[in-house]
Amino acid sequence: MSIMDYQSFYDEFTPEKLEAQLIGDRQSGFNVCEEICDRWATDPAKVGLFYEGVEREASQHTFAELKEQSARFANFLKSQGIGKGDRVAALLPRTPELLVVILGTLRAGAVYQPLFTAFGPGAIEYRVEKAQTKLVLSDDANRSKLDDVNGCPPIVAVGKGAEGDFKFDEVMAEQSTEFEPVKVGADDPFLQMFTSGTVGKSKGVAVPARAIMSFYVYMRYAIGLRPDDVYWNVADPGWAYGLYYAVVGPLLLGNATHFNENGFTTESTYDMLRKYGITNLAAAPTAYRMLMANDEVLAEGESFNLRAASSAGEPLNPEVISWVKRRLGCDVMDHYGQTETGMTCCNHHDLEQSIVRVGSMGFSMPGHRVVALDGNFEEITEGEVGQLAVDVENSPLFFFQGYTWDEKDPFKGKYYLTGDVVISHGDGSYSFTGRDDDIITTAGYRVGPADVESTLLEHDAVAESGVVGKPDASRGAIIKAYVVIKPQWDPTDELADELKQHVRSRLSTHAFPREIEFVQELPKTPSGKIQRFMLRNQARDEA
Repeated sequence: MSIMDYQSFYDEFTPEKLEAQLIGDRQSGFNVCEEICDRWATDPAKVGLFYEGVEREASQHTFAELKEQSARFANFLKSQGIGKGDRVAALLPRTPELLVVILGTLRAGAVYQPLFTAFGPGAIEYRVEKAQTKLVLSDDANRSKLDDVNGCPPIVAVGKGAEGDFKFDEVMAEQSTEFEPVKVGADDPFLQMFTSGTVGKSKGVAVPARAIMSFYVYMRYAIGLRPDDVYWNVADPGWAYGLYYAVVGPLLLGNATHFNENGFTTESTYDMLRKYGITNLAAAPTAYRMLMANDEVLAEGESFNLRAASSAGEPLNPEVISWVKRRLGCDVMDHYGQTETGMTCCNHHDLEQSIVRVGSMGFSMPGHRVVALDGNFEEITEGEVGQLAVDVENSPLFFFQGYTWDEKDPFKGKYYLTGDVVISHGDGSYSFTGRDDDIITTAGYRVGPADVESTLLEHDAVAESGVVGKPDASRGAIIKAYVVIKPQWDPTDELADELKQHVRSRLSTHAFPREIEFVQELPKTPSGKIQRFMLRNQARDEA
């Protein structure tokens, strides 16, 4: 397949060209289930889901089957008075029932609300109360959490459930397999997300139906998804990257998705790659780092069918990029986005860029204009550091409408402010240096923790690291690193000194960690991102 020139494609891109690929459009609206399921169901043999279970046998499910099952669930929702604009939540693992619930909710014109299975009752209660959720589905492994949710909506149990619950199998069996998809306006929501903020309660993000146009561009040109690809996104659909790009995205292009209900391990990942012949892989940097840290699991010389790999969530370390190429046999591209915006800045697998810098987040995704701003909200030039922003007026695929309940105003004039700090390369591409509140100012220098963490990871002893500023009377702050080392190494003072010297020589004399503390694990969000705010609080307490 020929690959188009990035700049030419970017300059000539219009949303109208993309609308021609879809059933709906921005003027008449969309039914997302129709876009991601129905139009592929005309081929009775076309598979939409490959499922790898824990206790259940592996199975595959055609688009035609998913269409019928989604109609059954949509009819059940209608019987309960649930329809356009109503939130329906699922506290379910990666099973076929989860996909049916998502599709059926969207088919009815309702709004799907993910609940990550690691959530406790408090997190669930906050989200269903805030969204005025009308119905929640859960399996037996998670059902007990709902007993402690005050004001819990009616429950549909996938499994035995509890007294008073609807039973999924029973209510599905009672419904018709016919249901006319309900179109919603292009600006009407089809997903109700919540951000995982570092302070305060999570903020609501209602994703409008027209976001599928942005999802399409990301999947086709950044992920580089082709019709003959076997695609697996490791991310959990309980979070944005998994829901946007492991469910909606691949199905939108007519590719099957893969659900692996098993927890992430090096062994289970390789088993999936082998069994299904995965050619296109997407995962968080944590996954690639874990694979590299357990390099001995992969036999020397073993090859996979991988053609392309993608990463999102945090910057990729150069050593990880090199390892993926050497051991997995393909290029891995770094991508940038947020729950609010979807992906907006990428290294594109299927667009020929002028340059792909190691560790860079890349260039604006077609349909978006991504810039960086100084403290006066003026666009910066080459070599300068500023806050990443989206020029909303010149980004026709930008879909974020503001937080659902106006929890915060992230807009400044025509710009959406991401809160992330980057360096501009002057050619339209950027590299991440840290969150605005993660930046360490030490002796007048501003240091991005990602740079220090990336350099530490180059050392053979380091599995993971989290870098923060620790208050210091003379310097304002010193750089402190919390380091997880590999099992074969000992946490000695000599190793700490070696790591300091490594960063000092590899990065800069002002950006090396003056303190290193060896820890068993780092605090992380359920999606695998390091919670630096917890490390900052710990360092502050130590000081």
